[in-house]
Amino acid sequence: MDYNIKRIKTSEIELSEKVVSINRVTKVTKGGRTFSFSAVIVVGNGDGVIGYGLGKAREVTEAISKGVNDAKKNLIQVPVVKGTIPHELEAKYGGATVFIKPASPGTGVVAGGAMRAVLESAGITDILAKSKGSSNPHT
Repeated sequence: MDYNIKRIKTSEIELSEKVVSINRVTKVTKGGRTFSFSAVIVVGNGDGVIGYGLGKAREVTEAISKGVNDAKKNLIQVPVVKGTIPHELEAKYGGATVFIKPASPGTGVVAGGAMRAVLESAGITDILAKSKGSSNPHT
């Protein structure tokens, strides 16, 4: 399917950020252990504009700020109709399959893990979602 994905400029809108996951990575060298962190961040304006980014650094705060900068570079517009999506959708990426379905008003966001942060940042208030396969927050 061909979706018209419209790129958004960050100077035009105000974005809120959510940390989806932080992962600590250890590299063992002859001098000892070296810790670094990777952070998956989602930014959105609550009105259909959303982006995600990945930041890696030696400190958590630095990784988060890098992730926010990356997310602001990858913004897209998502159609939101009366707090939900216009139609159901199933998408595959790698080993992960995501199924999202519109819900009636008052249902809330029925989604788990990384999907909840993404949908709430987009401003979707009523939706049913299921993630199958990989539970990796990056996918």
